[in-house]
Amino acid sequence: MADAPDETTSESTQHALARTPTIEELIAREACRDAARRYSYGVDRLDPDTMKSAYWPDAIDEHGRYVGDAHAFCDICMTAHDRFEWTKHLIMNHRVEIDEGGTTARGDIQNVSLLMRKDERILDTWYGRYLDTYECRDGEWRILRRVCVHDGDTSVAVPDDMGTSADLYRQGTFDRPAGGRLIGP
Repeated sequence: MADAPDETTSESTQHALARTPTIEELIAREACRDAARRYSYGVDRLDPDTMKSAYWPDAIDEHGRYVGDAHAFCDICMTAHDRFEWTKHLIMNHRVEIDEGGTTARGDIQNVSLLMRKDERILDTWYGRYLDTYECRDGEWRILRRVCVHDGDTSVAVPDDMGTSADLYRQGTFDRPAGGRLIGP
């Protein structure tokens, strides 16, 4: 269901919310969402090249104390996330609005990140949002600015296993870091 316009919503935004998007707008939205997915895949698989491909080289990332060059932030993440056995940056409810002119867009993404510590059975969980500005250059959409918003976090001790025969499955660390591995089996 579309958001209901109110007196604080601009007339152009009200129009955009009330009408069916064009094919070009749908393609642009999906390209923005794909950039956000590359970020999550890159950080979870410790794949800095994929993570950087989500951002323009001149992009800015605001993650708490860090405010600066997004590509440098990707490098910092590789070290910071290597201390976890695995991570899952789950993104959902990704709303993208294409601005007039069709070359910039804004996004709001719900994020829940699960981070399993390597040396103890502690699961850290982050709840927040990514507020993105996207830009299209030469037909390609990437993040130009990202602001990470904190809604909450938890850390809980977890039991050793669920009682399943987990050793029968391929373990999630087999491709972490991904090292340029193609997705799929």
